[in-house]
Amino acid sequence: MRAGEGVGRAEREAVLERERILKMARSPHAYVRGNTLKFYEWLDGLPRGTLPEGPAVWICGDCHLGNLGPLADAEGGVDIQIRDLDQTVVGNPTHDLVRLGLSLASAARGSNLPGIVTARILEEMIRGYTRGLAAPEAGAAPPEPDAVRTVRRRALGRHWKHLARERLKDVEPAIPLGRKFWALDAEERDALDACFRQDDVRALVLALNGRSAEADVRLLDAAYWMKGCSSLGFLRYAALVRIVEPEGKRRLALVDLKEAVAAAAPPAPDAAMPEDPAERVVAGARALSPNLGERMLPVRLLDRSVVVRELLPQDLKLDVDQFGRAEAVQAAHYLACVVGRAHGRQMDAAVRTAWAEAVARGPEAGAPSWLWSSVVTLAGRHEVGYLDHCRRSLEAA
Repeated sequence: MRAGEGVGRAEREAVLERERILKMARSPHAYVRGNTLKFYEWLDGLPRGTLPEGPAVWICGDCHLGNLGPLADAEGGVDIQIRDLDQTVVGNPTHDLVRLGLSLASAARGSNLPGIVTARILEEMIRGYTRGLAAPEAGAAPPEPDAVRTVRRRALGRHWKHLARERLKDVEPAIPLGRKFWALDAEERDALDACFRQDDVRALVLALNGRSAEADVRLLDAAYWMKGCSSLGFLRYAALVRIVEPEGKRRLALVDLKEAVAAAAPPAPDAAMPEDPAERVVAGARALSPNLGERMLPVRLLDRSVVVRELLPQDLKLDVDQFGRAEAVQAAHYLACVVGRAHGRQMDAAVRTAWAEAVARGPEAGAPSWLWSSVVTLAGRHEVGYLDHCRRSLEAA
């Protein structure tokens, strides 16, 4: 019996929930990243009027440090953009700023940086964000922090063999079952076979990197993929696809199929959004992260709403365990600029100007009081929540 064989769906869900609990107990920063639902419950508890009410635009909804990074476009170009849109809604853009500020503050605490650095982080976040709002399509980018520069260079030098060795542990055309990849039952395999015979899915796979529209697309192997706190407990599949060009050249593609569910992030009143969760995720991605959005497709699979996208070797996340003092402040400015551009692309010039003034309104020096007070309050609540979570996780260990 191959590794991972014979795990039923009910047993799978129990294992995934245990894994989620243990992952979130690894550090306060991991708890912040994996606890979007609680974040919005606590955010809803802030006094009314604490946050500025911005123009209703597509927001990430889960804008933490790990959800930004290099993303390749269909032609192989690489940009730093928002890389996970599971929680995207048409909502208040300040929610992304508070989520990013909380994540950066948590990372700073985990790096044993003093509180004065957190104050500088939030100050530079606003400067970076308003800079991005002012020039959403062009303009000089701020200096890249070392963590971003390093991961961008890695992304630019990566090819299929790197993705295969990292995700599949080999370059042979098979998905190795084990801790991360689990065997499918017959119904799941049949559903995936049917999915890759659909014309729109085939067209999505063939749209990247100059592939011929006449090429043959065939599913070689597939497995359930245990990946990431936010998707644990939902459908998540990795599919290995062979592409055969008309002249006989063969290529491989690794495709991610991820269930989309209702967002925890609150939408703006009367927001116009697709009702189907996968359609919502794709619409948000196309507004916020064009490199990613053009590579995504909503489908129905096993009567679930699912997003299909091909994984490219250049897609990496900013997984920073330790920040230096200067780097933390620089990263705050740079990443907030990325978010500002993503929001600003959806606004006209007059709205961008008015919103930038509203966001930055406050004392002449330091972060605006709304950002400081909300991040500090939520950081305290998350610290208490994290310790309680660790106590409960002893039962799952």
